[in-house]
Amino acid sequence: MRSGVVMAVGFWVFVLLSMTASFCFGANVTYDHRAVVIDGKRRVLVSGSIHYPRSTPQMWPDLIKKSKDGGLDVIETYVFWNLHEPVQGQYYFEGNKDLVKFLKLVKDAGLFAHLRIGPYVCAEWNYGGFPLWLHSIPGIVFRTDNEPFKAEMQRFTTKIVNMMKQENLFASQGGPIILSQIENEYGNIQKAYGDSAKTYINWAATMATSLDTGVPWVMCQQKDAPDPIIDTCNGFYCDQYVPNSNNKPKMWTENWTGWFGSFGEALPYRPVEDIAFAVARFYQLGGTFQNYYMYHGGTNFGRTTGGPFIITSYDYDAPIDEYGLLNQPKWGHLKDLHKAIKLCEEAMVATDPKTTSLGSNLEATVYKTDSGQCAAFLANWGTQSDATVTFNGKSYNLPAWSVSILPDCMNVALNTAKINSVSTIANFVRQPWKSVTTATNEPLSSWSWISEPVGISSDIAFTKPGLLEQINTTADRSDYLWYSLSFEMKEVEPSLNDGSQTALHVDSLGHGLYVFINGHLAGSEKGRGSNPKVSIDVPVTLQPGKNKIDLLSLTVGLQNYGAFFDKTGAGVMGPVQLKGSQNGSNVDLSSHQWTYQVGLKGEDLGLSTGSSSLWVSQPTLPNNQLLVWYKSTFDAPSGNSPVVLDFTGMGKGQAWINGQSIGRYWPTAIAPNSGCANTCDYRGPYKSNKCLKNCGKPSQQHYHVPRSWLKPSGNILVLFEESGGDPTKLSFGTRETESICSRVSDSHPLPMDMWTSSDEETRKTAGPTLSLECPRADQVISKIKFASFGTPRGTCGSFNHGQCSSEMARSIVEQACIGSSSCKIDVSVNTFGDPCAGIAKSLAVEASCA
Repeated sequence: MRSGVVMAVGFWVFVLLSMTASFCFGANVTYDHRAVVIDGKRRVLVSGSIHYPRSTPQMWPDLIKKSKDGGLDVIETYVFWNLHEPVQGQYYFEGNKDLVKFLKLVKDAGLFAHLRIGPYVCAEWNYGGFPLWLHSIPGIVFRTDNEPFKAEMQRFTTKIVNMMKQENLFASQGGPIILSQIENEYGNIQKAYGDSAKTYINWAATMATSLDTGVPWVMCQQKDAPDPIIDTCNGFYCDQYVPNSNNKPKMWTENWTGWFGSFGEALPYRPVEDIAFAVARFYQLGGTFQNYYMYHGGTNFGRTTGGPFIITSYDYDAPIDEYGLLNQPKWGHLKDLHKAIKLCEEAMVATDPKTTSLGSNLEATVYKTDSGQCAAFLANWGTQSDATVTFNGKSYNLPAWSVSILPDCMNVALNTAKINSVSTIANFVRQPWKSVTTATNEPLSSWSWISEPVGISSDIAFTKPGLLEQINTTADRSDYLWYSLSFEMKEVEPSLNDGSQTALHVDSLGHGLYVFINGHLAGSEKGRGSNPKVSIDVPVTLQPGKNKIDLLSLTVGLQNYGAFFDKTGAGVMGPVQLKGSQNGSNVDLSSHQWTYQVGLKGEDLGLSTGSSSLWVSQPTLPNNQLLVWYKSTFDAPSGNSPVVLDFTGMGKGQAWINGQSIGRYWPTAIAPNSGCANTCDYRGPYKSNKCLKNCGKPSQQHYHVPRSWLKPSGNILVLFEESGGDPTKLSFGTRETESICSRVSDSHPLPMDMWTSSDEETRKTAGPTLSLECPRADQVISKIKFASFGTPRGTCGSFNHGQCSSEMARSIVEQACIGSSSCKIDVSVNTFGDPCAGIAKSLAVEASCA
């Protein structure tokens, strides 16, 4: 009896605790003119974008942890409509589509979330995130005051909101989501939609707020966002942004940490000093919420890239790279920046900023409260000259294009141009390809193949008069569409068979085209970048009697941005003409009866899984031939490092590992030889073509193969090679950190961790500290490659001693660091002695981990 009473009491205690927990964990999220307000407290928030489908569920916990370690408060992600509803009414939320799991991991890490539902996302994502079936709804016009579109947009948005509610994921329910977004950068293209644009935006705002999420909604790049929607800024700089109401906080939803890459173009990158400057200026001038786009970019697996011509890698030069490794010094320097900003939070949220001029291009912004809290930002936004300013009776040096942060209005915690964090040199290390079949270490020693037929090979091919637009015809089920025409010479123009040279002229909307005459390749052409259209003239020799023209049209990601982008077509729209060179006879074939096949025979057969019985391995491997499927088996590279597939030797196509697509490859798309430089001056406004690398090289040569897709052995690689390549030149490798480096001056600011020290004497005597840390938890510092205290020169990987150098530096660093996963060294003459009195000195170290 007693035990039953105890059990009953325990049950009701559990019920009461559960109810109390639910109540306690629910957060009240609002906003005022200064900040997002969580449970009555204004917050200075740092956010970063991680898109769940651009990585794998196995990667998510580590990515989220590294984000938190980097000083983020919020993880932001889009919701990708075409990923979740590829067929109308059929939903998918498994694997890397598991949005709920991703958000629960964010919550488990103690972070907030910003859910950007859109449902238009742009994001360099295929078709801007819209499902292709949406295009086929009668009377629909995207992103305007159009009833069919609004009905579908509301239905999907409501589904996502209800799913979040069912899982208690909004902050009002105790979940991590503190913000939601409706629409996306509509203001950039709003003018093209005329008067209907304003009514559409008002409808979208009303629809979103009616869903009663309990958290604020935002619209980015939407200056006329109606109350209570918060309008926010996107761009490389948002310090001058002013919200459209005095009651709304200054928010930055996309700070572009780099830029996306395109096939045939050099790769953009953005110096961290410029990003840090932009962030510090934003918080200096009243901003309280800033989001990095991207914090981890990841990979465009499958056919998810938009564009067209956007590469498979979405690395974006983000703080966490495509493979999930820290991109140093970007991650570390921004981490230090976040610490410095958070030291100012109490003063920042308590009052409005006051800015005064300290001279030409020089400013001081102070947050000072009646209770005595004080934080200051000193900015030199000039691009040429360093400056010395006087503030609060003290002298401060401000490098050009930099901000110094003073959490106590006296001492500098960080200057954005002075990096005091690890930098790294990463490399791809080739691994032996061990074939399961032959157990040799020769690269790709065992191959089988299937040739893709030229022209129509499907039982479900169909014939129509005239030329069909490709996207409407394929519904983007494949990159490929065959156009086939058979004709008798006498049916077209006898004069074309008079012995003179004949040319076939084809105009296409893009993105690429192969022309076959009587089963043989006659020519090919591909578009580039902003000009996807293709126009080709190929000489042809027609035979007496029956002739056949086969055109293979292809896409490389569908348009994802711009007004009415959904109206952008692809494929052969003509004219298709036979031209005689001597008599000027032109025969237009455009209106003839063409036969069409959506996709490839190999796609219909499911060759990407490698399981077909049609694979052959005799007589000889067909190298450098068009339209060939290849298959091989391999063992996973040893170790735990990220796996990379090097596509050297291949032309253009798609690749699958154990049936999962790693994306489109195109290593023969070479960037121009000019436009790149070894260094990039961070001073001055950044734009996407300011800092470029990889000139004269493939836009992408290395492709990420997630470890979770691999078995220890017996993995299947399948390639569809479109333009001709040699698969025996392929190789697997791993992404390894070759060196870790750091360089710190003895005049660097007080170490960030000293600011939170309760020991006042420690803070007063603390000096600059050089820190080294191995990139992986299972590594230790194994070698000091270089160490110099004095006037070292060069950069990571090419350090050398200057005229002044302490003889003890290397041994001191080795003693402090060898055998440890991380180490810290005081940068002062007290540690190393004084090799040159009266001269400013630095400590530079390069190490390796194992």
